[in-house]
Amino acid sequence: MQENRAHRTVAMVLFDNVLLLDVTGPMDAFAIANRFLPEDQRYRLLTVACEPGAIRGSCGLQVVADLPLAALPGAVDLLLVPGGPGAYDITLPELEHWLGQAARQARRFGAICTGVFLLGRAGLLGGYRCTTHWNYVERLARMFPEAQVETEQIYVMDRNLITSGGITAGIDLALAVVAEDHGKALALEVAKVLLVARHRQGGQTPYGPLLAAVPRDDSPIARVQAYIVDHIDQAYTVQKMADMVAMSGRNFARTFQREVGITPLQYLQNARIDQARKLLEGSELALKVVAARCGFGSDRHMRKVFCERIGMTPAQYRAQFGGV
Repeated sequence: MQENRAHRTVAMVLFDNVLLLDVTGPMDAFAIANRFLPEDQRYRLLTVACEPGAIRGSCGLQVVADLPLAALPGAVDLLLVPGGPGAYDITLPELEHWLGQAARQARRFGAICTGVFLLGRAGLLGGYRCTTHWNYVERLARMFPEAQVETEQIYVMDRNLITSGGITAGIDLALAVVAEDHGKALALEVAKVLLVARHRQGGQTPYGPLLAAVPRDDSPIARVQAYIVDHIDQAYTVQKMADMVAMSGRNFARTFQREVGITPLQYLQNARIDQARKLLEGSELALKVVAARCGFGSDRHMRKVFCERIGMTPAQYRAQFGGV
């Protein structure tokens, strides 16, 4: 979409308890893009809210919207909804009703982080691919089964809907819009000004654990899960896991997948990766030692698994997330 439309209007919705970085990150990216654009191609940036007056963000700072909802021009180029506790902890009936109409009139609409929950409650996610912060993707999928929730991408563009992962991913979303509107070269210039990568390695996957909290109850499957995590350096087969709880291999595998949602071997690999990530983040152990302690067998195999599952090598992961 390289059409030159005068004054592309980007409208950002504000509400109490909004995460302000979801607002300012994308808006600053568009504002910086304006520095490079001729006047007749610049973005027109607006904020809208239900009521006039100050709105308090989740960090305590206050902002004031430019316009009330009803005063927003009928057909904006891009309507964005930020996230924050105000987007997912409570319902906002007036805003959600308005969104249902305003988003359908906009050329494009989208959400940063948990703002997608407001779009969902407004009935706008049906049949679309979308994403949100890695910590909320399962909740999003449960609440809105009519949507196709992507779990790993930093942002997802599907027709006229664009959604992003958490917080700073709103900048990635804005850069993607700039690239679509004005080309990749301009998006790269904006990224350089912001000191961010034009494309992040690994998507959202490196930022969150692959496994939820390990259950510690006395059910057979939970006992196996806990044993694997506590003895991650050992070698396992599905039959060995089944023998721990006196089940046949076939019945164990079927029961495990039904209760956990993934196969026993997928669980094992995720547990090995999560433990390796902890060691890479918090120690200076050699990669071959990390691989041995996590049951990978060799650092070469660990590298292969990391590249396939995390989108970067163990060395790259340590360089990005290591804290020692």
